[in-house]
Amino acid sequence: MKLHHVLESQQFTVPLLMELFDRTRVMEKIVARGGTRDWENKVMTTLFYKPSTRTRMSFESAMYRLGGKVLATEQAQEFSSEVEGEQLEDTIRIVADYCDLIVLRHHEAGGARRAAAVSGVPVFNAGDGAGGQHPTQALLDLYTIYNECKKLDGLSVALIGALDQGRTARSLAYLLGKFDRTKLYFIAPPEMQVKQDILEHLEQHNVVYELASSTDKIIENVDVVYQTRIDRARLHGSEIDLTSYNIDKTVLRRLRSNAIIMHPLPRSVEIASDVDGDPRAAYFRQTRNGLFVRMALLTMVFEKE
Repeated sequence: MKLHHVLESQQFTVPLLMELFDRTRVMEKIVARGGTRDWENKVMTTLFYKPSTRTRMSFESAMYRLGGKVLATEQAQEFSSEVEGEQLEDTIRIVADYCDLIVLRHHEAGGARRAAAVSGVPVFNAGDGAGGQHPTQALLDLYTIYNECKKLDGLSVALIGALDQGRTARSLAYLLGKFDRTKLYFIAPPEMQVKQDILEHLEQHNVVYELASSTDKIIENVDVVYQTRIDRARLHGSEIDLTSYNIDKTVLRRLRSNAIIMHPLPRSVEIASDVDGDPRAAYFRQTRNGLFVRMALLTMVFEKE
């Protein structure tokens, strides 16, 4: 199926997701045997206007393991011509002449779509603004759920944290809403609850959801816990006890034996380090899956050119 720019979760159909996941399993085998040189004629640019570790490094590793080459720019807003007032569109037009694909993290929601509108090569959205999207993270998250739970229909998923601005949770909610009998629990302080655009989308697709400010009576009923960070500074002196959103051994005792715990990382205090050894802690397996999924996406786009 046709794939060019990767800008948002909504563009992925269920058949396209299954095609991606089949390709991802192939990439796992390619990495196990030491990579390939099949794409040695391709050059990828990582253009990051905001800092990144996992996303940028996994994309760059993916390209190297495919045999390709990488032009890397981190903190582009400090080192690029944006300092002198150059518009994003002009930067993209120029960078597109030097490479075959651009991976862009931008500080404004909608930045990736602006870039794609003028780019002569595919653009991958690696996170745009607060409250934007991060589709490749959501794709690796969904692949992790598929691998761990062995299904995507009929799942109950708790998404926890600052959901109003959380790109990863927003993007994942769009993807989960594509599957039958899904139930989503959005658990956040009232000031950080998921935005109406997500809820309206879920309602249009008949997805059952529930808003909550606590994990009480929810955590023991879900298949997946998707934990994200909460920035206390955003609460402006609120007396909300943020520890009630954290995952520790007390929460583990309430969690189903076959449930999984995920986190897009980096984490702070929201998941205790003594949770790491529990087999239900899937977040480090999740980050490793990012390499395979991004390799698969790159090959799917390059093959369509």
